[in-house]
Amino acid sequence: MNLVNLTSSILLPCMFGLYSADLHAQPLLSGRFPDPATARDTSSKARAIRDIQSHYDEYKKIAGQIWDYAEVGYKEVKSSALLQKTLTSNGFTVKAGVADIPTAFVAEYGSGSPVIGILAEFDALPGLAQQAVPEKAPIEGKNAGHGCGHHLFGTASVAAGIEIKQLIEEKKLSGTIRVYGCPAEEGGSGKVYMVRAGLFRDVDIVIHWHPGADNGVTLTSALANKSAKFRFHGLAAHAAASPDKGRSALDGVEAMDNMVNMMREHIPQETRIHYVITNGGKAPNVVPDYAEVYYYVRHPKKEEVVRIFDWVVKAAGGAAMGTETTVDYEVIGGTHDLLLNRALADDMQQNLERVGGVSYTPAETEFAKKLQTSFTYKVPAIESAALVQPLKEENDAGGGSTDVGDVSYAVPTVGLRAATWVPGTPAHSWQATACGGTEIGAKGMMVAAKTMALTAIDLYTDPSLIQKAKDEFAKNKGDYQYKALLGDRKPALNYRD
Repeated sequence: MNLVNLTSSILLPCMFGLYSADLHAQPLLSGRFPDPATARDTSSKARAIRDIQSHYDEYKKIAGQIWDYAEVGYKEVKSSALLQKTLTSNGFTVKAGVADIPTAFVAEYGSGSPVIGILAEFDALPGLAQQAVPEKAPIEGKNAGHGCGHHLFGTASVAAGIEIKQLIEEKKLSGTIRVYGCPAEEGGSGKVYMVRAGLFRDVDIVIHWHPGADNGVTLTSALANKSAKFRFHGLAAHAAASPDKGRSALDGVEAMDNMVNMMREHIPQETRIHYVITNGGKAPNVVPDYAEVYYYVRHPKKEEVVRIFDWVVKAAGGAAMGTETTVDYEVIGGTHDLLLNRALADDMQQNLERVGGVSYTPAETEFAKKLQTSFTYKVPAIESAALVQPLKEENDAGGGSTDVGDVSYAVPTVGLRAATWVPGTPAHSWQATACGGTEIGAKGMMVAAKTMALTAIDLYTDPSLIQKAKDEFAKNKGDYQYKALLGDRKPALNYRD
């Protein structure tokens, strides 16, 4: 057995087993109770909570397996197959390889209206392999890790979908449930291609969620984003004996980076521009004839993203001219801001409050306290994981981007975050990866699965809620005609290579 497999065989039995599960729904701790006048189908909701919880060990095992696979965007072959198999074995019809993406799928059960969609993600992040322990401990022989919790994301969405399928099968609900297997959210814009392919055209409402460090319904937009790899080409030469014969592609990259950094003074302050040099040459004594830099441009407004990205392209051209190199670029991804829907958020808030947050066992509290010592900033109380945050609309667009934004411009969309990480834990960190491999992550996953299922039940049983959401969607979207920011390119299936 090689070292990689040995590591996996050690981790899988224990990554969730160190911490015992609280298998009961948590009490409402936010101080806000649903209005009895608006409570919907309470019997089906109580049944859904019990059913999903009864499969806790099964869903924990699935999430743990995907945590161990840790496959990056468009390479999630085993992760996607596991979720597809789970859905197929539970009666769904699965269509794989949709939108020209081998790991994307659509699973469906039922017929007729309404059509409710649930988004499921499952890609990992490079460079974040980490054991499920409260100190930094990379997994030897592995690179990627689930630092954004998408192993939990996909599993919870599948769990919610299966529960709705059961209720449709038993004729307690009527309509169609779809689970969308969405690859490469981390920079690959997988859902954009699925929107572009028309896969959401007949959907009434879409539900999603995301792992986080607290529990709340999303009523904050996201940053629109456009990304590209800029590739400079020069002439190789001996860096000491004949540097005049060479033209450095790395000089082109560094000149571009310099100009973009000077741009920062003259662009709107809400803008975010980040880059990494993905190829800077191979040896100091060889003038590099090839170099590559990978850029993200973000802004709350999609129009500003396009304008600023075009300015970055000009900087690349100027850098090539000044260094007597050439440059080309490939657009890798592009996502819209998030179009919010208050009607759906209000309903999901009531359901989240019914489900409640996450409480820790003494062992989990010890884990959390030790993990929090790795942070250099003030962190929330560990007990805050048990709370549900009040619903409030934020004026800013947050600090991240998501391809759910493109879905939200195609169909009314609503989402939540659940406390799968120790309070204070940032996304895309080794700490998030560690939490995601424990019972802490699994408990938060169940909060999300139950809340999504309860929200879907409301949508099936209250046509007026769907209509209200559609009216708000039409008003907020206005006369904007959706156009993918990444243009008509095909999926960037090798963007992680």
